[in-house]
Amino acid sequence: MTLKLPIYFDNQATTPVDPRVLEAMLPYFTEHFGNAASRSHAFGWVAEEAVERAREQVAKLIGARNPKDIVWTSGATEATNLAIKGVAESYRQKGDHFVTQKTEHKATLDTMKHLEKRGFRVTYLDVDSEGRVNPEDVRAAITDKTLLVSVMLANNEVGTIQPVADIGRICREKGVLFHCDAVQGAGKIPFNVDDACVDLASLSGHKIYGPKGVGALYVRRDKPRVQITAQIDGGGHERRMRSGTLNVPGIVGFGKACELCAQEMDEESARVAALRDRLEKGLFENIDLLHLNGCRAHRLPGNLNVSFPYVEGESLMMALKDVAVSSGSACTSASLEPSYVLTAMGVTDELAHTSIRFSLGRFNTVEEVDHVVQLAIEKVRKLRDLSPLYEMAKEGIDLSKIDWNEK
Repeated sequence: MTLKLPIYFDNQATTPVDPRVLEAMLPYFTEHFGNAASRSHAFGWVAEEAVERAREQVAKLIGARNPKDIVWTSGATEATNLAIKGVAESYRQKGDHFVTQKTEHKATLDTMKHLEKRGFRVTYLDVDSEGRVNPEDVRAAITDKTLLVSVMLANNEVGTIQPVADIGRICREKGVLFHCDAVQGAGKIPFNVDDACVDLASLSGHKIYGPKGVGALYVRRDKPRVQITAQIDGGGHERRMRSGTLNVPGIVGFGKACELCAQEMDEESARVAALRDRLEKGLFENIDLLHLNGCRAHRLPGNLNVSFPYVEGESLMMALKDVAVSSGSACTSASLEPSYVLTAMGVTDELAHTSIRFSLGRFNTVEEVDHVVQLAIEKVRKLRDLSPLYEMAKEGIDLSKIDWNEK
């Protein structure tokens, strides 16, 4: 097989649209172009039927019993904003306290900060060195004024999978709503909103080989029935939870992407995990002093986040010019600050600055993995040849004990 460059190893930032998804979408740009809210003619009926079929496909992927639990949004960021702000406004008379954890996506953390400016209180829980939050810490943080706990299914930088079912059961026991940012995990690992006692869940199309610009919020309709206040007004679409003309082609593509994940997840996840393990083995057996970031036992199939001591992460990414990787989440990659996720896990700033996230997916191959391994070995060795610190470390000098200010 001929290797095609450049190689895409950044599937946690976004994924290519699966050709089968694109095929399902195309008729809704041209032939079936109706507005799903136009109920007076066949063009609108066809569009509405497609939207409801997609609603069923998304619901099936996450184990939602009622497709009407699915509310369409422009993406997961909007879904998360709608969940958290919507609960805050609907239940303000019952309390003013929220619980989350420090390695959440910025969509959650920034929304929580917004609430704090409006007088709400937020507890940000610590995580352990593998990026996992302790469910008992969640229990301890809940008070009689807590409205909602928000903990993600899987982390977007290090791939760590959170114990959401344990957290969900605690929330249900305490009578507190549970929101889960399921963007990175849904469709890649088993996730059932009933089994995990999830009341609200954010989902995104472009992380699972669907189109960008479309997402959904799961909102439980019974046991308990969740009430949220709309954040976008005008027209009363989506049962008055999210107004706006629906993106029918995007929704059709999102639904098809969910259907494919439901059908192929087990086989695909095993294949992608094998590729990830091959990449990890190739790097760790041939490059010394590497550090794995995240949880080996509870990790997304395609994620590999590695620190390369004595090599700046940005320099290594530039050296791997024909390979698309990242130094963190797509939302924070422009920042010169060390990853807040790695910092929360106790990784030093120096080590965090050397980290690279490789994220593999549906269309990656063994040939690509082997090429990246060999390229990384070559580039890391060249960059370390330029580092006097690496030479000192190899000689057994404890760099942490050196006073660099001594004259």
